[in-house]
Amino acid sequence: MEGSRLLRTTVFAVGALGGVSSAAYGLLTEQSRRARKVIGVPEEPPLNADGVFPPEVVTNPAELRFAVLGDSGAAGVGVDSAEQLPGVLLARGLAEESGRPVRLVTYAISGSTTRDLEPQVDRLLADPPEVAMLIIGANDVTVKLPVHTSARLLGEQLDRLRAAGVQVVMGTCPDLGAIRPIPQPLRAIAGSWSRLLATAQRAVVLRAGGVPVPLADLCSPEFIARPAELFSKDGFHPNAAGYDAAAAVLLAPLCAAAGVWASAQVRTLPVRPPARRLRLLPGPGSVGVVT
Repeated sequence: MEGSRLLRTTVFAVGALGGVSSAAYGLLTEQSRRARKVIGVPEEPPLNADGVFPPEVVTNPAELRFAVLGDSGAAGVGVDSAEQLPGVLLARGLAEESGRPVRLVTYAISGSTTRDLEPQVDRLLADPPEVAMLIIGANDVTVKLPVHTSARLLGEQLDRLRAAGVQVVMGTCPDLGAIRPIPQPLRAIAGSWSRLLATAQRAVVLRAGGVPVPLADLCSPEFIARPAELFSKDGFHPNAAGYDAAAAVLLAPLCAAAGVWASAQVRTLPVRPPARRLRLLPGPGSVGVVT
């Protein structure tokens, strides 16, 4: 996810709304310029540690295949070592809970939007895993991809995964309002947009038979309260502790989706009511206008 692109396009979106004065627009533009300097861009590509992760005690020698799809949040941009990647944390957790060796394959690519998800799914379907974890959506906000378009594209790829027998757990769009280098009022605007997208994603994931995990609701309060401890040095991506916090809320749904735990063992995940609601339209993966 690119901080500069988020700020640029958020200013554009605000300017397109009625009632924004030229003075206010100038203030937002200046805020975005300053925040871009603070956030910067990642200097190196994300780490990768795909492979087999054995449990300490093997109760079933059959490999459990686990795939990771999405953007920088799934790929793990911001950590210092491969052992801290979210895919690795979750693969190790699945291995210990299942007693099976877990084979991790990462298809996630930093900077991806939902438009870029199809080629990732193409690669995955060449050798389908039993369960996949997906995090995507933040970059949809940065490129001004309409919520209904993003939801439709997501639904199409979820239908392909489910038709191949892949169980899917999705961490819905994180709350961009938690990112402090984005000044106010830009931060509030980005946060509102990302939460609307998360609401739409949740509806589509449920419709496809997947498991949505509301990262904004479950993780943002902690990130807002302890930013210095949970964000990487760019102030935009999580650090190792931040990804550990996210993995902690994703592991139980993954265990249930993979058949390691009974669904009854996974508590109901709370969802913060959105300020505005999306009216769903008939048809797989389609979401209507905001009402």
